[in-house]
Amino acid sequence: MGGTVSVDESVHVVIVGGGFGGIAAGNRLKSYRVPFTLIDIKDAFHHNAGALRASVESGFAKKTFIPFAKTFAENFKQGKVIDIDREKQAVILESGEIIHFSHLILATGSSGPFPGKFAEAFTMENAIQMYEDLVKKIQAAQRVVVIGGGSAGVEMAAEIKTDYPAKEVTLIHSRIALADVQLLPSVRQGLKDILLQKGVILQLGQKVINLQDLVMNEKQSDMKVVTDKGLEILTDMVICCTGIRVNTSAYSNAFKNQLAEDGALLVNEYLQVDGMENVYAIGDCAHVKEPKMAYHAGLHGVVAADNIINSLSKKGLKVYKPGPLTMLLSMGRNDGIGQICGWHVGKLIVVTAKSKDLLVWKSWKEMGQSAPH
Repeated sequence: MGGTVSVDESVHVVIVGGGFGGIAAGNRLKSYRVPFTLIDIKDAFHHNAGALRASVESGFAKKTFIPFAKTFAENFKQGKVIDIDREKQAVILESGEIIHFSHLILATGSSGPFPGKFAEAFTMENAIQMYEDLVKKIQAAQRVVVIGGGSAGVEMAAEIKTDYPAKEVTLIHSRIALADVQLLPSVRQGLKDILLQKGVILQLGQKVINLQDLVMNEKQSDMKVVTDKGLEILTDMVICCTGIRVNTSAYSNAFKNQLAEDGALLVNEYLQVDGMENVYAIGDCAHVKEPKMAYHAGLHGVVAADNIINSLSKKGLKVYKPGPLTMLLSMGRNDGIGQICGWHVGKLIVVTAKSKDLLVWKSWKEMGQSAPH
């Protein structure tokens, strides 16, 4: 897929953020030979759908980081965008460098605690080492508490219990139902059943109240986790899977009047930021009524890039419409559950489609590179 679109030299698209949305947009622009620069704080794309497996299986982390420079060459710049000058149409990097744009795609994503998210400006080697170190720490801990029963929390608990069935794994969640509220009740119940079958201890409807006193991701014997219901759990390790926040630092100053409550940018049906024709927001930083997922970010990236291409060739813009929910939850490499286009799907489909390798092959293919063995 691709072609060329005639552009004059004033055209230069800047993509801020190299997550699933950013690389989808970059690949699309590249295929149409539209000049662009993709900026990311890291030197490698992180396939964070594989982050939890990388926390328990040695050697898996290296499959989840893919160097940007090899895919995007001179179209990639490592750096941190700290502000946007709307009048001069430029992004300002922490280094002081200024990069001008004719069109801007904001794909800043969201951040949360390690190991589910990895947002720091480390090198790929350092990042891989952090996951390898975590594998050893989890192996050394006999009791593990996972805080948060959203998608990341349930998958994390399942990964640990699958690889280390003898460990005592406790999942604490502030609500009664697990995972995303937009999932079918049967899927949410199914997740609970899988965790119980694996031997995970569930403490639901309870909130941890001493989070600030706990050391995360480190083996430390007899740490005490306390909940608002008075429950006290002794553990050797605590992994936090809550507190995902939209990354707003690049744009919150320039677009303070276009922010939703969670810091995401208000967008129209074409994914253009409210009141702006040449600025798009995609993925987690776009205020779209659907769960924040890699799959959706990729769809957004293609729509935003196509709309820039269409606007350059004076064609109509594409509308982005959230469809029925598709979400597959991998519960260790041998189990899973989810829904496709709103329909409940079971273990066989999810294991075949996702759980075995967590779709890492797909990201390597999109980045045009070969995965390490």
